[in-house]
Amino acid sequence: MPVIQPYPIALTIAGSDSGGGAGIQADLKAFSAFGVYGASVITAITAQNTRIVSAVDPVSPAMIAAQMDAVFGDLDVRAVKIGMVGGPDVITIIAQHLRAVLDSNPIPVVLDPVMVAKTGDKLLADEAVSALRAELLPLATVLTPNLPEAARLLDRDAATTTEEMTEQGEALRALGAANVLMKGGHGIGATCTDLLIGPDPLTLIAPRRQTRNTHGTGCSQSSAIAAGLARGKTVPQAVTRAHEWLQGAIAAADSLAVGMGHGPVHHFHEIWDKP
Repeated sequence: MPVIQPYPIALTIAGSDSGGGAGIQADLKAFSAFGVYGASVITAITAQNTRIVSAVDPVSPAMIAAQMDAVFGDLDVRAVKIGMVGGPDVITIIAQHLRAVLDSNPIPVVLDPVMVAKTGDKLLADEAVSALRAELLPLATVLTPNLPEAARLLDRDAATTTEEMTEQGEALRALGAANVLMKGGHGIGATCTDLLIGPDPLTLIAPRRQTRNTHGTGCSQSSAIAAGLARGKTVPQAVTRAHEWLQGAIAAADSLAVGMGHGPVHHFHEIWDKP
């Protein structure tokens, strides 16, 4: 009889986006787009749409710990993506439980330091930044900050050149991340440049798309990377494939026509029939 190869499992630890464009919902969509089964640990419940985040209700550290115990106690998780984490107490709980898992099973971890929503609403309190830097960043196989997030983690001004992006990426690696993907979407110019800083560096360049429907790009890209790692790809391979997929998701975003503000990218542009 043929051997059945199970679909790999990836876990997202993040907040819930009621509008479905970012957070847990975007992560699970990205996993599915890559043929990866998604499990989740919810850290916060947000009331938001494409225009505003109107309320945030944190999940208790005890409940987050219970969710992590439940998932890791039964599922063969091959990669972990971490997004919105909340306060220092939550960060400590996540780090403690992850370290216990990684000690016996060193699976890859993708850390997306979610700090500000597309609407401009702050999602990570100032006091939590140092905790994330000290406790979660050293666990990251790939850290995926955009330019403002990298600057906030380092307490510097945002990089404006590829040389500054490289220097800040190396500074973040010095804090413990194995690889840093410096995302250039917040830069200016006709193209966007992402730099993978690590043992196998990469430069990924794409045209800047004229669309306001970019909600969830960071969540989706980091989840796509985690999905690639769960499927056994190397870091450069996973980052390259995620970059290509995200460009297609942004290019097809306007066809979704979701909401009246910053709409989501099209996670299933490679699967769904064209409208």
